[in-house]
Amino acid sequence: MATVILLRHGRSSANGSGVLAGRTPKVGLDETGRAQAKALIDRLAGVPLAEAVVSPLLRCKQTVAPLLAERGLGRTVEPRVSEVDYGEWTGRELKTLVKEPLWRVVQAHPSAAVFPGGEGLAAMQARAVTAVREHDARITAEHGDHAVWLLCSHGDVLKSIIADALGQHLDSFQRIVVDPAAVSVVRYTETRPFVLRVNDHSSDFGGVVPPKPQRGRKKASSDAEVGGSTGRKGNQ
Repeated sequence: MATVILLRHGRSSANGSGVLAGRTPKVGLDETGRAQAKALIDRLAGVPLAEAVVSPLLRCKQTVAPLLAERGLGRTVEPRVSEVDYGEWTGRELKTLVKEPLWRVVQAHPSAAVFPGGEGLAAMQARAVTAVREHDARITAEHGDHAVWLLCSHGDVLKSIIADALGQHLDSFQRIVVDPAAVSVVRYTETRPFVLRVNDHSSDFGGVVPPKPQRGRKKASSDAEVGGSTGRKGNQ
């Protein structure tokens, strides 16, 4: 199967405001976020991208715009990787939300958390994981096992995808950190995903590009390397 680069959108105008933006329309990148978006051109320069799949919210579209323009790539807008529907919590200040009884559930038992008038975190994970696996299978079929593609989404959504790839219960996903403009990388195979990077802010992603398939081998191996990976030679 293919390799997916999980990109959280750059810093938005809401990230530093102390307000839970959720699906509020027209929340775009701030100055820092726009700089982070431009920096992706150089950060991912060594990574050939087959496709890009993007949340429908503005801040995600703005994050990938410079990179896709540089590559001449289009984008597929995927509603299933949109932000959590926080319902009545949307637009409220975090300092007031921490006083809600549901806050402790979100922190300690997120699989049971359902936002009033919105969705549950378990439902969010189910839709997001289904979407990423469907797109990965489609892109693999169209471009091959060595293909790399980009998914731009939101913090909790990406954390839930990473938790699934790690084989963790959703109740452990709050242990995962995904900052604005951070990159995580997952390579799916027939039997298991491999998590290559989490919350990476570096500019060296050449190592996540899968090697070209060996002659006579149609599919990438699902086996883990006993004793640990020996790394890649050179810049491959």
